[in-house]
Amino acid sequence: MMHTIIYTGLSIPFNEAEKILPDATYLPPVKRGDILEILEKYDDIDIIGIIDGVFHQTPAVAHKEILKALKHDITVVGGASMGALRACELYPYGMIGVGNIFKDYKNEIIDSDDDVAVALDPDTLKPLSDSWINIKYNLEYATNDSIITHKQKDELLKIAKETYYPKRSFKYVIGKSNITNKDELLEYIKNKNFDIKYEDAKKTIEKIRKIKKY
Repeated sequence: MMHTIIYTGLSIPFNEAEKILPDATYLPPVKRGDILEILEKYDDIDIIGIIDGVFHQTPAVAHKEILKALKHDITVVGGASMGALRACELYPYGMIGVGNIFKDYKNEIIDSDDDVAVALDPDTLKPLSDSWINIKYNLEYATNDSIITHKQKDELLKIAKETYYPKRSFKYVIGKSNITNKDELLEYIKNKNFDIKYEDAKKTIEKIRKIKKY
């Protein structure tokens, strides 16, 4: 059997990823040099999935690493976070992008790694802040459901964008705003419980599962 490597743990926990695709090796968020290392370690890799990656703590995974994997006829699939960003940059060279965040990067709705960045606990890989993109999607739902106005949404997104990513959270952003229905909005987001990075992570693993069945 060929070897499938998937870098995640932040957007989706390993145990939930394994329920979708059990026969893969799941590794923590990818950083610079990791893909070169696995290319040397394994000679039977068929697919590399990139979901999560390190942005600021250490250098991010380099484009040339992914291109080298593609040149080795390895299928590289990305989505949800670092994977979506790199897929947007490298889909002309054969990397496969999956999910709404990938489409947002491709359509230039978002353009920065900061838009998907979160602080994380290095031991548990649990996020310690909320990503700007997740805040954006939730505020759009709240606007469509008439919880907030378009003007209030724009104010909240501006605050979120100007907040350093480790401090960025729904509670912090809403607390800094001038909106009057703060508790109502927080309760709405809590009950909505929507996480675009998690949803795209699942789609990415499901796409890899389909590719393996071909």
